[in-house]
Amino acid sequence: MNINSKILDGRSIASAIKQKIAQEIQQRIQKNLPPPGLAVILVGDNPASQSYVSHKQKACEEVGIFSVCHRLPENSGQQDIIDLIEQCNNDPAIHGILLQLPLPKHIKPEPLLEKIDYHKDVDGFHPCNMGKLVLRQPGLRPCTPYGIMKLLAATKQNLIGLHAVVIGASNIVGRPMALELLLAKCTVTVCHRFTPNLAPYVQSADILISATGKPGLVKSEWIKPGAIIIDVGFNRLPNGKITGDIDFNLALEKASWITPVPGGVGQMTVAILLENTLRAAQKAF
Repeated sequence: MNINSKILDGRSIASAIKQKIAQEIQQRIQKNLPPPGLAVILVGDNPASQSYVSHKQKACEEVGIFSVCHRLPENSGQQDIIDLIEQCNNDPAIHGILLQLPLPKHIKPEPLLEKIDYHKDVDGFHPCNMGKLVLRQPGLRPCTPYGIMKLLAATKQNLIGLHAVVIGASNIVGRPMALELLLAKCTVTVCHRFTPNLAPYVQSADILISATGKPGLVKSEWIKPGAIIIDVGFNRLPNGKITGDIDFNLALEKASWITPVPGGVGQMTVAILLENTLRAAQKAF
């Protein structure tokens, strides 16, 4: 296999998903059904969050999703955000609600995520949607993990029984990722900051998914030859260079498939957000 065939191109896979979404939305409109509607709630002026929201809104426009961004000041209180969430819950033109994370430090995200109508929870973080995934009855699925499953499907590899190692146990990626892999009948190990020795787990991984946000924590020499490597990390180095958690060039020599950073997982996260918004609209109408 040549080097080019090893790279899991998130851009092209996400583009195909978006094309299909756009076609389905056009079919809705031809049936006189409303376009899917997405409300984004952005609290504060975090530059990275503003950039992410802008990117998501542009992606919505590309496929025909109506989107609106509600911007609240940094000093907003919990009740201010709850009131806005309830407003969006009760708006029939809005099928999906996205509370952009991270929030300012004085605001607890968990109670707010629970206030979102789980039918409109296009991030897949509501306890009902997480619980459905636990019970193998997935509803709206967390975007990054489900996007990664689409990447794995693109390899055409039989995943049943493969040892999948997830590094990171966050509610956003690590935990739901493990549940998605279990659903795919993988053998799953989750490593986290309390795992004393990472190397043997990485060395035994047929599928390695790193979501630590710490470049260099996972050494490329640990990687099992022929492993599938999914790098969720997105880190900006002091010199301005964007890198993942794993040294891409070194890992490329050992992996059968690997995601680039950028151009890998991040593209899929946005594509699944759009797909979730469409599915929520389809269930509403």
